[in-house]
Amino acid sequence: MADPDGQDHAGAEPGQGVYGISVVSGLLGTGVQNLRAYERAGLVNPDRTAGGTRLYSPDDVARLRRVQRLLTDGLNLTGIGRVLDLEDDVADLRQQLAQAREADEPGAAP
Repeated sequence: MADPDGQDHAGAEPGQGVYGISVVSGLLGTGVQNLRAYERAGLVNPDRTAGGTRLYSPDDVARLRRVQRLLTDGLNLTGIGRVLDLEDDVADLRQQLAQAREADEPGAAP
């Protein structure tokens, strides 16, 4: 399956960088300078090629869409960073809770 950059990334993992900065800029309708600012603020950490080119993953693109929604809601980059950290923590805790529940089910392997 070809992605918006015209390349086939069907076997790529959701966290694997595949999109260049100009492709992500077009997907999100924002300037590359904004993407660089979000990286400087620690909101996203794209992969890098050996030459230093940024490669954004599908997960990065989803996170950047969330950043845009929070900006629209009136948060600044510092506030967005805190919200994203808390959302990540909640997701981790939910996963731990689900694993604990699975382990407590009758017949579950130790």
